[in-house]
Amino acid sequence: MTVLHHLDHNTLMRYASGDLDEAFSAIVAAHLAVCEDCRHDLRAAEEIGGHYLEHGETADLAGDAFSRMMARIDRGEAAPEPIRVERPSAQSGPQGVPFPLQRYIGPSLDEIRWKTVAPGIHRHKIALETPGRSSLYMLRIAPGKAMPEHGHGGAEITLILAGAYRDAFGRFGPGDIADLDEHVEHQPVVEPGEPCICIVATEAPTRFKGVISRFMQRFIGI
Repeated sequence: MTVLHHLDHNTLMRYASGDLDEAFSAIVAAHLAVCEDCRHDLRAAEEIGGHYLEHGETADLAGDAFSRMMARIDRGEAAPEPIRVERPSAQSGPQGVPFPLQRYIGPSLDEIRWKTVAPGIHRHKIALETPGRSSLYMLRIAPGKAMPEHGHGGAEITLILAGAYRDAFGRFGPGDIADLDEHVEHQPVVEPGEPCICIVATEAPTRFKGVISRFMQRFIGI
């Protein structure tokens, strides 16, 4: 597998520090399982973080932080822990599903239960173990299908699992990742021959351009 599109360095730093929620951690871990370049960059990010932990200046706890922490302990409340989906060094299972994703969708793309949301577009919602603001879902888009031109209401990361699409940023095939933010607008067009199957983590609903696309969004649900 040749990976052409990689994770943003800021995303890797957030993953290394445990700052990503479950939906985004799952996709980052899946990409890391198939991309040696990003695994190398992650190790560098972890080394940088370790260096600052070891050599950085200490900071005093502000105000009543310590007393509030002790009060939580007295009430038996657990401190929130950052979500971290561990990544293996191996690549994918026999059906092309990266190992970190198999806990969510199983080992085979053939077993996914799709819901038709628009002509040529199918979706599979994924339940998270720690529900929060972000959502995780899969899309299966028919060969030759052009998605409506759209932007994003926040961060969005898409990992291609099968097939391919093209947009203004190039060709995205299996293993490639589109690490986008609210400033990006694009129109993916699936290549002929086979459907494009991808998994998406997003902070906010997609912002479609055009009246018809915005009207259809309530039915598509992405």
